[in-house]
Amino acid sequence: MRTIFIILMFLAAFWAFYEQSKDQPNKILMILAFAVFAFGLMRLMAKVPSKEERDERENRDEDI
Repeated sequence: MRTIFIILMFLAAFWAFYEQSKDQPNKILMILAFAVFAFGLMRLMAKVPSKEERDERENRDEDI
């Protein structure tokens, strides 16, 4: 599933840059590509623990 989101993000970024390089880019397509990129990034980063959670876990382990 992770690889699907990575591929989807690269395709969306390429699509947005390609659309931007045209003489008259379609703004709706660019916004849609950005939204897909942001959604993919959000899904990928959801599994990365925050620094605060990591610090709390380390403090609990040290207390024991």
